[in-house]
Amino acid sequence: MKKIIETQRAPGAIGPYVQGVDLGSMVFTSGQIPVCPQTGEIPADVQDQARLSLENVKAIVVAAGLSVGDIIKMTVFITDLNDFDTIN
Repeated sequence: MKKIIETQRAPGAIGPYVQGVDLGSMVFTSGQIPVCPQTGEIPADVQDQARLSLENVKAIVVAAGLSVGDIIKMTVFITDLNDFDTIN
């Protein structure tokens, strides 16, 4: 049975999708951007953007009753390869 995951601790979906979905044996999150859920602001620094994006993923995973230790795959997109070491 499919269950929609929603939390105020991550930014709301900007489009026709949900923050996450629990399919029973697996949970999927939508792509996350570095938007602060409380203010709607995006940090200027790429390191803070990466941290906030990961915190948003964590909030959705926790809302599903899981922890970051349960994550088995994550894909990160960056626009400048010079930022790779900072983000990684």
